[in-house]
Amino acid sequence: MNIEQLHKIFLKSNSVSTDTRKVKENDLFFALKGDTFNGNKFAKDAIEKGACFAVIDEEVYNINDTFILVDNALETLQQLAAYHRNYLGIKIIALTGSNGKTTTKELINVVLSTKYKTTATLGNLNNHIGVPLTLLSMDSSTEIGIVEMGANHLKEIEFLCDIAQPYFGYITNFGKAHLEGFGSLEGVIQGKSELYNYLKENNKLIFINSEDEKQVAILKDYDNTYCFGSANTNDVIICFKEANPFVFSKFQNKIIESKLIGSYNFSNISAAIAIGNYFGVDIDSNKNAIENYFPSNNRSQIIHKGSNKIILDAYNANPTSMKAALENFENQKDTYKIAVLGDMFELGTDAPKEHQYIADLASTMPFNHVVLIGENFNKTKIVSPKVSVFKSFQDFKTNFDFSQLDNASLLIKGSRGMALERVLEML
Repeated sequence: MNIEQLHKIFLKSNSVSTDTRKVKENDLFFALKGDTFNGNKFAKDAIEKGACFAVIDEEVYNINDTFILVDNALETLQQLAAYHRNYLGIKIIALTGSNGKTTTKELINVVLSTKYKTTATLGNLNNHIGVPLTLLSMDSSTEIGIVEMGANHLKEIEFLCDIAQPYFGYITNFGKAHLEGFGSLEGVIQGKSELYNYLKENNKLIFINSEDEKQVAILKDYDNTYCFGSANTNDVIICFKEANPFVFSKFQNKIIESKLIGSYNFSNISAAIAIGNYFGVDIDSNKNAIENYFPSNNRSQIIHKGSNKIILDAYNANPTSMKAALENFENQKDTYKIAVLGDMFELGTDAPKEHQYIADLASTMPFNHVVLIGENFNKTKIVSPKVSVFKSFQDFKTNFDFSQLDNASLLIKGSRGMALERVLEML
């Protein structure tokens, strides 16, 4: 069966599923494989739960009309997504970056959805499986697709661009994320810039934060751009007002009061405003969309428990985002501050150096107490008496007492695997 024939089957299905626990009536099931699972073994279950067809790449059953045997189920999913993207001819905005991808994607979506029918990446389904699933969730009613792309190795963004074939693109920033896979900050820049390479090769539009010197330098010889920043030379002029704790911006003589904390979110907000402006979203709709967006999923959330205020930013962490969060916390006008920091993952051989840097930085800041949790932080050399170090979360939970805490402000940040949102249970 070729992709065109499979696409006709897909169009008659309800949606695509890769998880038999979530299969719905008339779904098209793809039997994907991983290190610890083999979807082929569950294809029969998918059919019994209502799937119209199951795409498999192992002859684990007697093949009948409900099973479609292919050489590789994942590659077939990716090929189907690329075919469907071309079939629809949708305007695709792709974005990547080291920090702020998901928040920026959600902000762009809420702004553009005030005028267009949009479809955006759900959560952070931004990899070689998530991008195809995002494209396959679009239909003829979708006017603009917003596709988040993640990567931890070179050539991944290039591969995702070949599937999504974006018309527009934006990179949030270059930071020290996934150093284990990219090898260095230079590797990160090279990997993320694969999006720009694709757009330049196809003469597509690139949105640029003109205050990001690295990106400006990379794109200095490319003219098909749309720039935003505070200077009058930009296509869109957006000015930072304050971030204490929420980010306030000025655009077209109006103040936009976001529900996002941290000056580092200003660029994310600015990108959404600029992209909305490019697509003709009026200022009032732009302003209302930003002001009514509330962060979730442990990203830059402010939570109050009793008399204490918690800045929960525990979705993920790398040295760049950790430094930005600490600097923002330092600037908050609170009287008693505690920074609770968890290990940063996927740093490879740079892990000792980067954890020591963050430990040193936090210890010099005017916080009342700094708590470091995890095996990497446990190996750092600590000289400040206000810093406590715990090898594991359980060690921290057993030995650290929050019971006397009153009118305090806490920053909670660490990599996803640390699950530091559990600190809330201790307060």
